[in-house]
Amino acid sequence: MRILALPLAIVLAVSSLAAQQADPVFKSSSNLVIFDVTVRDKSGKEIQNLKKEDFTLLEDGKAQPISVFELQKLSSDAPAPATVAVGATPAKPGPVKTAGRQQMITTTSPGHVQYQDKRLMVMLFDFTSMQVPEQIRAQNAARDFLTTKMASSDMVCIMTFASVLNVDQDFTNDRDRLMEVINGFPIGRASDLAVEGGNGDDTTGEDTGAAFSADETEFNIFNTDRKLAALESAAKMLAGLPERKALLYFSSGVGKQGVENQSQLRSTINAAVRANVSFYPIDARGLVALPPGGDASSAMSKGNGMFTGKGQSDLKNRFNDQQETLTSLAADTGGKAFLDDNDLATGIKEAQDDVRSYYILGYYSSNDKQDGKFRRVQIKLAANVQAKLDYRSGYFGAKTFGKFTQSDKEQQLQEALMLGDPVTDLPLAVETDYFRLNRTTYFVPVSVKIPGSEIPLAKKGANEETEFDFIGQVRDVKGKLVGSVRDGIKVKLNGANAEKLTSRSLQYDAGFTLPPGTYLLKLLARENQSGKMGTFETKFIVPDFGLPSPGLHISSVVWAAQRQPVTSAIGTAGAKKKDLAADPLIQDGQKLVPSVTRVFRKDQNLFVYLEVYDPGSDPAVKRPDVNAVLTFYRGGKKAFESAPVHLSELAPNRSNALPVQFQVPLAKLPAGKYTCQVNLIDAQAKRFAFPRTEMVLLADRAPVAPPAVAK
Repeated sequence: MRILALPLAIVLAVSSLAAQQADPVFKSSSNLVIFDVTVRDKSGKEIQNLKKEDFTLLEDGKAQPISVFELQKLSSDAPAPATVAVGATPAKPGPVKTAGRQQMITTTSPGHVQYQDKRLMVMLFDFTSMQVPEQIRAQNAARDFLTTKMASSDMVCIMTFASVLNVDQDFTNDRDRLMEVINGFPIGRASDLAVEGGNGDDTTGEDTGAAFSADETEFNIFNTDRKLAALESAAKMLAGLPERKALLYFSSGVGKQGVENQSQLRSTINAAVRANVSFYPIDARGLVALPPGGDASSAMSKGNGMFTGKGQSDLKNRFNDQQETLTSLAADTGGKAFLDDNDLATGIKEAQDDVRSYYILGYYSSNDKQDGKFRRVQIKLAANVQAKLDYRSGYFGAKTFGKFTQSDKEQQLQEALMLGDPVTDLPLAVETDYFRLNRTTYFVPVSVKIPGSEIPLAKKGANEETEFDFIGQVRDVKGKLVGSVRDGIKVKLNGANAEKLTSRSLQYDAGFTLPPGTYLLKLLARENQSGKMGTFETKFIVPDFGLPSPGLHISSVVWAAQRQPVTSAIGTAGAKKKDLAADPLIQDGQKLVPSVTRVFRKDQNLFVYLEVYDPGSDPAVKRPDVNAVLTFYRGGKKAFESAPVHLSELAPNRSNALPVQFQVPLAKLPAGKYTCQVNLIDAQAKRFAFPRTEMVLLADRAPVAPPAVAK
């Protein structure tokens, strides 16, 4: 049941017209569907003598006339002299593209095969996930492929991702130009984002001493979505080419931050499927050994994990999580993930060999609905042709949202919530926490942060404003709906605050009361000026503290940089007083605003809040006695430790809950990445807990403003 909704704390379908006849016939390119089909005989050899009449194509059971038909005959012969392919756009030698300047892929009219009998390979280097040795290893692998394995039918495109996605070189077979781009990589770029541990680990996170400054916004720092969104953007750039594309993604895994947006992963995969792009992720770490406690390149872990074996287990789980996303990207797009192999060039060669001769079939779908639903496609051969077909099973239709009435807008939200192809135009960062209300019920606050740079404002008098709609559902493991939220919030900002919006963020809070269990949260936000929507989908667990456990029972730990009066919010969903009273993050009319992205500034205070449940109590005084200390680690050393706090006062009107609070000025700490740990000792119950997280402290020269609050 939803109990609280608190307010904001502050197929890319491009229609083009084609006319190729005396009497023009106009068709929308968003309706053109391209399928790549590999046809093999019983021995596995490609069949290359078929005609358009030999194929029958159906969409959702309805026959579709084939408008585009081409055979791509590809070879994997030895390297040939570098020449520009006939009909391809020549690559002009010149300086390597600089970061921040984005070049688009050159395309022609929809359905036109631009690179006849050419194998299209894209090398995308994710510098934000690779440390310096891994960047060098990936660079060397690309050099080796270009000089010794690149075939005459290969066309290579080079992309890089640091703060933005760049196309450093459009498709070409000019080896000299490709080598110039590869050799020009600024090794070390964005490597400070690739610290081992990735997006933070609350048990075994390694302590590093590297200084850190924000690349663009705080959303670029720990956000897995940014990497997946970059891959989605790359797929959409390539969608204008009907040929099959192999995208080799060089990275060191895609780390997880604890609350993952499954919607962005699905959106990335769906965009790649529509664009005929297969992902071939290559783990630039190569073959990795994980000795107990970490190898010589890692600082030792803290807490008791080193002695219980939990640290090593979590280290392995974290490594597996980083590779799991790579495997999903490959498996769901028809590619292959290359993991645990020191010869990265072999992975490139296998991707090259995987793209064999194939047919390109294109048709204009008779289903012109822009509903984003899945369309199942069947391709059959004539009865006299005995062969095996390899092609994707279908695609998600385009999603186009025009001018809507109020009823249309409501229907749009409901449909978008149920789409198999989620809408991810608006970036969202989400944090879920849990606090026990009584023995069987827990309060789950949900915090949603939206970057202000993504939000357009409309002028209205002396102020600027926009409106947001939020809709969310919580379902249990059986799919049963157990909680929902639906809010519309108007945001008003005066001139000064409106100007600062690009460097600030908006934060929306909601809450649910739930019993212990495993749940799926799906939340959709829409900004009503631009119509941008974002979807966030994640699993979360509410533990059952009624079960016996050797450890200390504690709530989630909330890390925040802001307390504000509830009445100062710039927008409100009209939460009731009894709802506010149930939220442990609201005390004396002040709301603790969770820092979803764990990014702080030196001129801020760090607020830490958690609760200890069922602490031991001395029978003589009938009061608990829990000691708590907050510690910061950096560079393998202790950078800060608070004075011990002795806690004995239970929270009023709560089920045996002991609040724990810290407030730390950050001004004297140097900028960088820290591992923060709360040490909790309940001597009476002989129980301990050491929850930890990673945070980033920004220097004053790269400020990130706290979330703004609406009115």
